Amino acid sequence: MLILPTRRQVLGGFGASALTLGSGGAYAFFIEPRFRLALTRYRLTPPGWDPDLHLRIAVLADIHVCEPYMPLDRVAEIVAAANALRPDLILLLGDYPAGRKVTWHWVPLSDFARLAEGLRAPLGTYAILGNHDWWDDREAMMAGKGPVEICRLLEARGIPVLENDAVRLVQNGRPFWIAGLADQEPFVPIGSRRSLADLPATLAQVSDAAPVILLAHEPDIFVKVPARVSLTLSGHTHGGQIRLLGYSPVLPSRYGQRFAYGHVVEDGRHLIISGGLGVSGVGVRFGVPPEIVLIELGGAAPAA
Repeated sequence: MLILPTRRQVLGGFGASALTLGSGGAYAFFIEPRFRLALTRYRLTPPGWDPDLHLRIAVLADIHVCEPYMPLDRVAEIVAAANALRPDLILLLGDYPAGRKVTWHWVPLSDFARLAEGLRAPLGTYAILGNHDWWDDREAMMAGKGPVEICRLLEARGIPVLENDAVRLVQNGRPFWIAGLADQEPFVPIGSRRSLADLPATLAQVSDAAPVILLAHEPDIFVKVPARVSLTLSGHTHGGQIRLLGYSPVLPSRYGQRFAYGHVVEDGRHLIISGGLGVSGVGVRFGVPPEIVLIELGGAAPAA
């Protein structure tokens, strides 16, 4: 089984790596974004969650496939690492292609989808879309509707993409819901200020009292998420890509540091924001290494 370093171990080691290179800049532009891979664990039983419903979830966010930062061999490494965690469920939180600013050579999304098909979990793999998934498909942007290219490719590989959809799953006889929100960025079609996300319509599909996990690429929707949702999972921010002493200088959120990274609890509602795996805007990470998130829900799992 492949063992990843924890986030604490990675952060504890990056200072020494930077000194060895003689430059924090060399580390931030080369080592951390391309070669670090941390495992960040959360264990919780949020309100509304059945404590006897033990669920192990691997979360992959903001992969941003491209060369040199996220080539196919790196994707294969991430897939193998996620599978080695033996999760019950794998969730993909959007932004599969990278932007032009960090792409030296394009990587076909069809090749990425082929590797993503290799993700293995008894309850399956489910995905949502992010803003880059729309930006990458100009025809869909112009038309103001999908499916975008990566949606078609993932679903052809057996990975359902949830856009304002909810699906009911059962783990050891105990049901729960995965609700996937469409992207929130107000840009479709080009020139419009319309968001695709429809939170009320998504949650209206939840037809019983089983607990709900909401997938939302951008964390800003959390201010509107009702207590009916046990846990919200987001990406998008990359933790700012640069994070020092718990502070991220630049964040793609209207709420700034409030939804920068990690486990957020507000009024008893729980949000986990992944720092993601790839880069966008600029090819740099410092203090927020690429991470796979492992979430263990419910009380202590029964002994094997």
